[in-house]
Amino acid sequence: MDAGATPSARAQEEKKPRDDRFAAFLERVAAGAVDRERDRRLLFDEVAELRALGFGALRVPAAHGGEDLAFPEVIERVIRLSAADASLGHLWRGHIAFVEDLRAQGGRADDRWWRRILAGDLIGNAQSERQSTARLDTRIDRVGGELLLTGTKYYTTGSIYADWIHLAALDGDERVAVTVAASHPGVRPVDDWDGFGQLLTGSGTTTFDRVPVDPRDVIASVDDARRWAALGSVFQLTLLAVVAGIAQRALDDTVAFVRPRRRTFGFAGETLPADDPLVQLVVGEVSAAASAARRLVLSVATELGDALDDHAGADADRFRALQLEVYRLQEVVPRLVLDAATRLFEVGGASAVSVNAALDRHWRNVRTIASHNPTVQRTRAIGQWELRGSLPEWKAPGR
Repeated sequence: MDAGATPSARAQEEKKPRDDRFAAFLERVAAGAVDRERDRRLLFDEVAELRALGFGALRVPAAHGGEDLAFPEVIERVIRLSAADASLGHLWRGHIAFVEDLRAQGGRADDRWWRRILAGDLIGNAQSERQSTARLDTRIDRVGGELLLTGTKYYTTGSIYADWIHLAALDGDERVAVTVAASHPGVRPVDDWDGFGQLLTGSGTTTFDRVPVDPRDVIASVDDARRWAALGSVFQLTLLAVVAGIAQRALDDTVAFVRPRRRTFGFAGETLPADDPLVQLVVGEVSAAASAARRLVLSVATELGDALDDHAGADADRFRALQLEVYRLQEVVPRLVLDAATRLFEVGGASAVSVNAALDRHWRNVRTIASHNPTVQRTRAIGQWELRGSLPEWKAPGR
């Protein structure tokens, strides 16, 4: 909803069904995506609208006052959101995983978090540290009975927009998960992400200087294969949903580029580009890639959602099998979409590389996501599984 809208217009908007309001929001967001990226205008306004739409609370259980939406329906919304603005879909990744971890705790989950999420709070994620080794330096100090968090994180996707930040730290010699208030003056997020894609995700540096920690929000690391396989699958499948959304936007932008054109390279005035068989071939390839990416992601999302909701019946082996399926998608989906994002330039000669058209952003964004957890590592893991029946163990960084 536009900030300048009259009270009566806002009231009319709020009366619409939530899905209709979400669709209207996506249409408006999509129209400004290129300009926002070009100007590097962060997505505070758009995130605020999504909060108001209850986007972050879709999976809150009915017992806690939420909609209890099915997991694949959330992933479908991430695809649509990412088609409108790839960074906007991506920045919710940590929040989505946080909610799934709460759900997995069942009756053990702290009700404070359900209330916060229902109120629209967004949880960011800050695990990695930018240094030459995998050493974890962020720590909790105990001073006069207080717990104080100090450290520096990088790749803190979504944290610049967040109310709370979930991160890894050391409590003495023990690695723990901790969640702190992003509003504290000791929390300083900086938009210094220097990647060539996903520019508005806020994936830069966040520093923590003696930030108070509620002891209830310090969770000891546990060797729980079921939990780690489930969370790993949620994190990675959410990224793949972003890639599927980018594929759809690449198709939409390619069609919008071709339709009004009056000339084809080398054959001016003879054949409209939309009638050129070669142009039609390329558009068909991009369409097929977008459809396949979406269907693959939603297919695995359905299986993963069934397991996530089956708290009692889904064991570690079931989640490991699903994690392997997600690894397979990490090989197939980015490769499929990267190829389509390269091929789409064949529809328009030199004009297709115009910075105003910004068709290059689709390749840049997918390439950036595919580098997040390098595809070659996942593909090698699949081969090891097929040959040896085991997956590599990626250890969390420690001291």
